Amino acid sequence: MTTTYGGYMGRILDINLTTQEVKEYPFSDRERELYIGGKTMAAKILADHLTGNETAFSEDNLLVVSTGPMTGSGAPSSSRFNISTLSPQTGYLTSSNCGGNFGYYLKKAGLDAIVLHGRSDTPVWLEISNGKVQFHAADDLWGMKTSETQATLDEKLKLPNGRVRKNGKICIGPAGENKVLYAGIVSNERVAGRGGTGAVLGWMNVKAVCASGNQEVKVIEKEKMINHTQKWFRYLRKHPLTGQQLPYMGTAGLVSSMQMRGLLSTRNYSAGQFDDFEKVSGERLAEEYNIVNKGCLTCPIRCARTVEVNGKHVKGPELETLVLLGSNLANNNLEAILRWNYELDELGMDTISTANTIAYAMEANEKGLWNNGLSFADTENLSAVFEKIAHREGIGDELAQGSKRLSEQYGGKDFAIHAKGMELAAYEPRKAAGLGLGYAVSNRGGCHLNGGYLVIVEGLGLYANPTTWHGKADLTMMFQNLMEMISASGQCLFTSYAMFPQLLLNHPNSWYARLVNTVIPYCGGVVRILNKFPQIAAIHLPVFHHTKAFEYVTGMKMPFGRYLRCGERGYNLEREVNRRFGVNAGKDALPKRLTDVLQDAADPTSKVPLAKLKKVYYRARGWDKNGLPTKRLLKKLEIEENSHV
Repeated sequence: MTTTYGGYMGRILDINLTTQEVKEYPFSDRERELYIGGKTMAAKILADHLTGNETAFSEDNLLVVSTGPMTGSGAPSSSRFNISTLSPQTGYLTSSNCGGNFGYYLKKAGLDAIVLHGRSDTPVWLEISNGKVQFHAADDLWGMKTSETQATLDEKLKLPNGRVRKNGKICIGPAGENKVLYAGIVSNERVAGRGGTGAVLGWMNVKAVCASGNQEVKVIEKEKMINHTQKWFRYLRKHPLTGQQLPYMGTAGLVSSMQMRGLLSTRNYSAGQFDDFEKVSGERLAEEYNIVNKGCLTCPIRCARTVEVNGKHVKGPELETLVLLGSNLANNNLEAILRWNYELDELGMDTISTANTIAYAMEANEKGLWNNGLSFADTENLSAVFEKIAHREGIGDELAQGSKRLSEQYGGKDFAIHAKGMELAAYEPRKAAGLGLGYAVSNRGGCHLNGGYLVIVEGLGLYANPTTWHGKADLTMMFQNLMEMISASGQCLFTSYAMFPQLLLNHPNSWYARLVNTVIPYCGGVVRILNKFPQIAAIHLPVFHHTKAFEYVTGMKMPFGRYLRCGERGYNLEREVNRRFGVNAGKDALPKRLTDVLQDAADPTSKVPLAKLKKVYYRARGWDKNGLPTKRLLKKLEIEENSHV
């Protein structure tokens, strides 16, 4: 279906794996205006098909791989793509965002998205070239780890002259094949890790998808976009977060700050600080192990580390992996973490859920609930455990279920650290109340990003009172909407970090920085006005380059207020899909360790005041007391008339 807008290829393919029938999926320009692309486009497609009676492993489920209009446009950090489906881990809609190069090459193939459904009788891999799909037998690939799979596919895609055809790939490892509930999907060394998307692809009997072509992304105002992009690149390189901290240490650089603020998840979130934090810090990783920085296509930030494991140069661990396989297991062996990160990527397994599930098992063993042989600080056998999980052998078959299901079987629900069945990220929320709220209400479960990542103003960028409930609900809503739209457009969320004033970040102890931190929690009323009436912000913010770039690429008018509104629409649409599968206020929960137990016995505020936060948040969002969007809100967002919700 063609489009008048730039940034889109104008085609989505509907691929029936059962019959191997391929046809066009209709998506109009009006739908592009409302649902943009990426995860929001995917939510619209899923909303039009899911009724609430499906399960993740059923032929009625869909898996949507989608790009945004900025993907392939040349904008900074714009190689992202999204994978959405019904999650086997949570039972709700999940979306997993990824770097790598598949999104770029899907656009080169002339497509904005592919929609997979049904199930192949035998293992297959799909080859997409300039919009045409070929099905290939994947029996020889089945059982391979992710790097071997991708290397073998390159051999299969060699041209007559012996060169490898330029292509992008997504694939699963043994964990996806064996339907580990938190299996991910890999593109190059990047992973769409969360929610069990790899398990769904494994159930569908799809080992990999390769995309290639010679199509070009149309940019409506090319010269303006080139000039704007050059300024944007310079701005990102000068900013202390995107130009210094992330390039030097990557996300791992946050370990020391998290330790200082009591945010470092330790011994299954029983504490927020780790005595040996320096041994697993970003500083040590950068100084002793990092070989070179890498980044995704068109990324000036280059936050990825390269380390040596078993004589190979491979991707180093991100913050979540470093903390959750480090302090949260009471482990100070950085070299082991580097190895485990590589092994889990090779198996195609989410490092966050894997590590948290093992932490739960260690504590359950310690408390005598489950004799499983796993103990804190005793991590010598974890490589073997990972293999058992990926192949569902022995204890691995149980661990493959995740911490929620294990706690229902063995007990210990209070210390099974998840939300909606998805294990939490590395930030301990008892010293970051807004982040705690975000974890609980996140559409996909215990996610810091879908939760709004308010921790950046609660200690990791600014230091607004971290444990107060004041202002946190409204700020969480705004941050969620903003990040929702950045993801929908096809860009990396790290580009939003440059919104934070450099003066405050460079001088955190100045009188003006302290004043701003003091005032922020009491700005909830002002933020709520902007959230409710975003049209008043009919401007382009100088520190937020995304909106002008979006206009130059697509030709759509996109002032900051409309940008926020599009994000709000996407967030509410996902909530509406989840309503069909039983989501409500009761499901927006955290384990009692985080809501009822003080992190610091001397600090009565060091727990998440979730009940209060949820009440204010629902009111701010325009949801009812049961945590669901009202008909009035849906009408305002134009969701009712444009989907089958």
